[in-house]
Amino acid sequence: MQENTLNRLSARTLAFAAIFAAVYAVLRLVPTFPMVGLPGASFSLSDAIAPLYGVILGPYVGGFSIVLGTFLAIGLGRPVSFMFLDFLPATINALSTGLLLKRKWKIVVSVYAVLLLAFLLNPLSLLLVEFPIGDAKIVFPFNWMHIIAFLMLLTPIREKAVQWVKSPLATQNSKGLALIAFIGTMMQHLTGSMLFEVVLGLWLKVIAAEAYKGIWATVFYLYPVERLILTMLATVIGAPILRALRRGKILEAG
Repeated sequence: MQENTLNRLSARTLAFAAIFAAVYAVLRLVPTFPMVGLPGASFSLSDAIAPLYGVILGPYVGGFSIVLGTFLAIGLGRPVSFMFLDFLPATINALSTGLLLKRKWKIVVSVYAVLLLAFLLNPLSLLLVEFPIGDAKIVFPFNWMHIIAFLMLLTPIREKAVQWVKSPLATQNSKGLALIAFIGTMMQHLTGSMLFEVVLGLWLKVIAAEAYKGIWATVFYLYPVERLILTMLATVIGAPILRALRRGKILEAG
């Protein structure tokens, strides 16, 4: 009896993984924002749903679905940008959101700290951006939004967000999902930024080292808007799906 139950659960898990991988692959073929510094490359609509994979499927099945979906998209014609490591940013996103829902936040904090430190220590990174406000010039950290997301992980906001995601109340559910998705999408952006530097700048050298300062100076003004749009899309798409899955008892409520 127990073996049959486990078999049914395994079959359902595989079915979910396959379905979500197919959805991810299709959305990965839909371009959104252009990728600054890499002509012809762009982000994809799948970036908006990456945090939902961890929330709905859990960190490991969700991450696996994204890996599978990424390679399916490549097979369908999506160009490879990072030496077949293209799956990493969104996979980190799903793993992190899934682990947060399981309250394994220390792992997420550790991964985030390593990513942030690696970016800050990379010689191709831009640490500070100087921009004029009237007659004055303000110096601002490039990673200000990543730092906000990291600090959220260290405060009670983290636990509140998890509680809200699991809440049956629509307003709390959406609020919690927005916070979790924001953390996930910022970790995805940080991972993608590292690949952009390491693969394209240090390994393949298709982007000159001296070009990165100008690229990051442009990205500084763009990435906050991109990440907020992706967070909002994840919330608008994900909140009703979560509630529907829970009503159908496909997803546990707590």
